[in-house]
Amino acid sequence: MDGHARTATELAIVAEISPSTASVHLGRLAEEKLVRAVRQGKHRYYALNGPDVGLAVENLLVLSGASNDNFIPNTPHRLRVARTCYDHIAGALGVALHDRMLELNWLVVDPSRERAYALTAQGQNGFGGLGIDLAAEKASRRRFAFACIDWSERRPHVGGAVGATLLTSALKRKWVTPDLNTRALAVTQKGRREIQQHFGIAVNA
Repeated sequence: MDGHARTATELAIVAEISPSTASVHLGRLAEEKLVRAVRQGKHRYYALNGPDVGLAVENLLVLSGASNDNFIPNTPHRLRVARTCYDHIAGALGVALHDRMLELNWLVVDPSRERAYALTAQGQNGFGGLGIDLAAEKASRRRFAFACIDWSERRPHVGGAVGATLLTSALKRKWVTPDLNTRALAVTQKGRREIQQHFGIAVNA
């Protein structure tokens, strides 16, 4: 779910299960085309088979925690502040960016598609000010922007090409740094300063 490929042994360690159990599960997931495997040298690396699978996994995490009680998040703090959801920003930071882009009228609801957003002229200028040109993403077959319900916050963050481009930009600008073993993203001091400057969002560490 952090967009990286890993071996069965690495995944077994993360999941705290035996390598043989991990191999059985990965084989079944590969049969159903939910993961893809790439062989490199002596190793076989597994990854989710595209952003649609990542979205499905995130939605299953939401459903698995559903209840009629008032929602009280129990997600580990580092994952709740900011993390990846396949290839876009999730957690409190992702939700705050989603809400702010709507408030700034960078994105508006696209009534022609479920949970979809369209880019406005303000959005074009706003992303342009960050050095982000979305022309190629608008022309691609991938969903441009949509509301992805956040596992820990139970509110939307931005998925699709816009979300992926924003994460790429945040990593390049060193606003966030990825954890090597989890989906967590650490927001840097520079990131807190520049996110406040560009979006008016105060990010708590």
